[in-house]
Amino acid sequence: MWSFKAWRRRRTLEHNPIDPAQWAEVRRHLPILDGLDEEEEQLLRERAVLFLHDKHLTTLSGLALGPVERLLLAVQAQLPLLHLGELEWYRGFHEIVLYPDDFLSPQRHRDASGIEHEWDDARSGEAWQQGPVILAWPGVVASGGWEGYNLVIHELAHKLDMLDGTANGLPPLHRDMRVLDWANAMQTAYERMNAELDADPEAHTAIDPYAAEDPAEFFAVTSEYFFTAPDLLAAAFPEVYRQLSLFYRQDTLARLQRLQAEHPDYREVENATNG
Repeated sequence: MWSFKAWRRRRTLEHNPIDPAQWAEVRRHLPILDGLDEEEEQLLRERAVLFLHDKHLTTLSGLALGPVERLLLAVQAQLPLLHLGELEWYRGFHEIVLYPDDFLSPQRHRDASGIEHEWDDARSGEAWQQGPVILAWPGVVASGGWEGYNLVIHELAHKLDMLDGTANGLPPLHRDMRVLDWANAMQTAYERMNAELDADPEAHTAIDPYAAEDPAEFFAVTSEYFFTAPDLLAAAFPEVYRQLSLFYRQDTLARLQRLQAEHPDYREVENATNG
């Protein structure tokens, strides 16, 4: 049966081929793609093209992006969705705003006594409910390695979280997942982090202490670690890793461990971490 959606997809891909040299440059910048098989990599290429066709990239203050830079952003955005099917997981927004550096975000907070405080907070990323994703370009460029940091994945995890109408650390789960299992894993780990930081605000936590800000940030930070430092996440919070593996339908730890077993460079990273 003929499908307009499938026809449009094929047409978009046919009219926007990726130059092999450009893809090779993107791959050099994104070690977190290492270990993907040929089929996965081809699917990721296609998803990146469709993402760039669907989302508008707005650059500010003289920032200019070429084809490689645009593809670098799109590939990182699509990696979490690689095995989730084309179900419009990034619906609800159409624009990504890119700054050449960190930007000031107006903040407002009413304290317990009813006094309202306003200030400008320097940020590298932001995701608005029913609005754009905002990214500082240096954070995008600094992402892509196995270091527990990825600005693109972090902010787009917020967009997944917001699909049910609010950012609360609970994205729409698959039918074979149980909300109770998710809540138990996430809440236990979140409370453990907060208890550790309450006892010692300068504690060297297993993952970025920003995860303890609120449940939404915990989901975004642990999503970063799931794709960029799965060994650290699984060691610290194995049940959180398990739930994220069920949600993203990927086993990033197994992929990293295969790389460590097969490639000298990854064995050196493993030894440095263990030491």
